[in-house]
Amino acid sequence: MLRIKGLNQFYGGSHTLWDIDLEVPKGSVTCLMGRNGMGKTTLLRSIMGLLPVASGEILYEGRDLRRLPAEERAHLGIGYVPQGREIFSQLTVEENLRIGLPARAVRSKDVPAHIYDIFPVLRQMLARRGGDLSGGQQQQLAIGRALVLEPRLLILDEPTEGIQPGIVQQIGDVIVRLNREHGLTVLLVEQKLPFARRIADEVRVLDKGRLVASGGIDTLTDELVRQHLTV
Repeated sequence: MLRIKGLNQFYGGSHTLWDIDLEVPKGSVTCLMGRNGMGKTTLLRSIMGLLPVASGEILYEGRDLRRLPAEERAHLGIGYVPQGREIFSQLTVEENLRIGLPARAVRSKDVPAHIYDIFPVLRQMLARRGGDLSGGQQQQLAIGRALVLEPRLLILDEPTEGIQPGIVQQIGDVIVRLNREHGLTVLLVEQKLPFARRIADEVRVLDKGRLVASGGIDTLTDELVRQHLTV
């Protein structure tokens, strides 16, 4: 579904991504892992068109995305939940969700009802401001906002960061449900090994801007973790 070929990225004079070749198979939950500062968020932002790429290709269902602005990528069916969530704190839950409606491929005036089935807490808090929610509730809102697009590919940047364990479990369950019941392909950055091993079926590991491991989640061995993931 998503294929990256020979991708290079620079930040100032620093070469941050080096000849990345990476594939996210359709129907998979693919976990992108690596220590802090290894280029994971840079790669996601490049996929979404938030950072220009120096060279290489980003193919989504065979179409090169490089010349498309970020909003056009959303129209193609790519949902994105950035690190830190980036909800609108002064807007209500309902207003945050409705912001995604214009980016849908099929226009609608209503938030899809299944989002409230997935995250019942959002239905209960429609009139509450986003900034008044807990961290876990904000993350559910951010994921719900991305799902308003009814994407075929959902990209999540550290969805469990700073969230209480009970909500982490719920978010994991939601990702598995979306993947298995709705056929949603998922690419996520994640640092928590137990979480990654529970929900992902594919893993990709970045180290100093280079792809150093790629395979099924069972290839995430203790040796690989020691060499590229432990601090």
